[in-house]
Amino acid sequence: MQASAQQAKSCVELLKEFRLKGTDARGEKLYFAGVGRRDVYNVTAPFLDEGEWVIAGRVEDRASERSSIMFFVEKNGKWTPREGAPVFELQDPFFTFVRGELVLGGVQVFFDPDDPHYVTTWRTVFYRGYRVRELREFAQGPLTMKDVRLVDQQNGTIGVFTRPMPVGDARAMIGYAEISDLDELTEELMANAEVLKGQFLKVEWGGANEIHLLNNGKLGVLGHVAWMDYGNIRHYYPMVFALDPATRAHTPLKLIATRNLFPEGPAKRPDLEDVLFSGGLRRNGDGTATLYTGVSDAEAARIVIEDPFVEYEA
Repeated sequence: MQASAQQAKSCVELLKEFRLKGTDARGEKLYFAGVGRRDVYNVTAPFLDEGEWVIAGRVEDRASERSSIMFFVEKNGKWTPREGAPVFELQDPFFTFVRGELVLGGVQVFFDPDDPHYVTTWRTVFYRGYRVRELREFAQGPLTMKDVRLVDQQNGTIGVFTRPMPVGDARAMIGYAEISDLDELTEELMANAEVLKGQFLKVEWGGANEIHLLNNGKLGVLGHVAWMDYGNIRHYYPMVFALDPATRAHTPLKLIATRNLFPEGPAKRPDLEDVLFSGGLRRNGDGTATLYTGVSDAEAARIVIEDPFVEYEA
């Protein structure tokens, strides 16, 4: 495990490393029904709820950012809204299980009352319950903070990953803290989490999307790293790294997928064509893993890749 004083690599460098390694993996689209003409993207990986495999997805019109989190089940090759499931007026769902309890979250977005297309700020909102239909809100993150994620640890603590922005002259960074109970997940705790150094260039940014407890107690982080090209063209890549929660040492970032590995399709806007937003990852136990991802802010897809966390468990 490398120390956190490592030198950050640019997205261009990370992309070059990924392409040099090469992959034969190819992704496939996920198809949705029962949502009219709305798009479904930035989905979670499937999780088991009351004996049924469920995914949560961001649902919205192509020309709007007013979105809902809906729950879907697969029927005849298509994901359809789950009957009786709640709908949350949030973006970008995520989930984990803490001491057997489902924790689901999303991003609450605030719009200018005089301009419904202009977002003024946002925050992460958390729900908990032992099943989807019983979820209740229990915590909120600081304003302008997305990508807050939790993980149940072997030592009984709960790891908390944060995404403060800006941090000094850096666009955004990943923070880490620990709590002993979900009731301790406060705005103050999230705002004051220790920042992990050496992960992003100051002009680039990223965040955690899902945390995996590895068999050696380390934390495997599925996240994203991004940069802005000329003309405000965005580039988002799924990435992973491992964190030692005892020392805060972490490995360098590595990319695990790029847009060209997935079928062609629409984008929400021209500046979002090269965007993959990591939703979740299922480790298959055979050396492979299935990555679920949003594509170009308009579709959802999955791809079977080499399990990116195996090397951190050696």
